Amino acid sequence: MKHTNLVRSLVLSVALAAGTTAFAQISFNIVVAPPAPMYEVVPMVQPGYVWAPGYWAWNNDRHIWVRGRTIVQRDGYRWAPDRWVQQGGSYVRQPGRWERSLEAKPIKLKKTKHNNGRRNHGQNGQGH
Repeated sequence: MKHTNLVRSLVLSVALAAGTTAFAQISFNIVVAPPAPMYEVVPMVQPGYVWAPGYWAWNNDRHIWVRGRTIVQRDGYRWAPDRWVQQGGSYVRQPGRWERSLEAKPIKLKKTKHNNGRRNHGQNGQGH
């Protein structure tokens, strides 16, 4: 009986290892070009944010549109949107990313005043 359990454990370990290795090596090529970008109305963006335009993503067997969104600005960087590039006979999506930019303007946010500049004394009159 002990021999049978040992063999089962060994076979299961080998099967799991082989399955993990096979999973790590799966790849596929997308040979269908993405459609033209969809038109989106760019909303008013608050200071400290930028607009990241929508893009086509690949989902199972087709392209799907991912809507644009606002993202937090990074000082000294500009947002390079997602795009598709053709490599050989396949298409590869390059995800959006931050790129250093000399033209990027520093973020200037308004300072807000809390309690007219006074300390918060709570209900018992003592500071925190």
